[in-house]
Amino acid sequence: MQISVHAFVSLDGVMQGPGGAEEDTSNGFTRGGWLVPHSGDGQLDAVDGWFRQADAFLLGRRTFEMMRGYWPQVTDPDNLVATALNTWPKYVASNTLADADAAWGDTTVLRGDAVAQVRRLSQQPGGELQVHGSWQLARTLHDAGLVDTYRLLQFPVVVGAGKRLFADGAAPASYRITDSAVADGGAGAVALTLRRTGFGATDVGEFVVRDGREAVA
Repeated sequence: MQISVHAFVSLDGVMQGPGGAEEDTSNGFTRGGWLVPHSGDGQLDAVDGWFRQADAFLLGRRTFEMMRGYWPQVTDPDNLVATALNTWPKYVASNTLADADAAWGDTTVLRGDAVAQVRRLSQQPGGELQVHGSWQLARTLHDAGLVDTYRLLQFPVVVGAGKRLFADGAAPASYRITDSAVADGGAGAVALTLRRTGFGATDVGEFVVRDGREAVA
């Protein structure tokens, strides 16, 4: 299975609490809901495309509990995201979540070493195992070299504080943008799909002048 990470991010890379003031207040975060004013006029249309490519979902505990409290209330059969999250297989990486508290459709709690557990899942037959939000889990998987694809929806707002997708110390990696689009209307959210091309180091070079002309060394 391919592992993909999906996130809403601001211009300064913040992914914490995009959907509401109380969504994630950890570390004293008080700027939750920053995405909502930028969500109209088709700005979130890319999200349905994300979910159409999922075979199963992998979530951290905080994100799982937030989604479990919200999405079962959405019973609209035309809402693809609700249908997917309420019925498709879900995995939660947690050493503290009880099975009784994970009772939401087809949910399995992954206990123990999260990297080892996810590596095992990635070796099983299947299409795409999608991570949504789940900041700490996403960072752990990134640093272990397990993220094959990122799908990001970036909004034209600087939040100024909060958990960032790639905070200081992230493992170096390189990607190729395989798909990009700017949403029509509204503020113009940018949807990006990035597939990993290298991990552990990045290529470097420098600009030089040779015979009066710029060149790359």
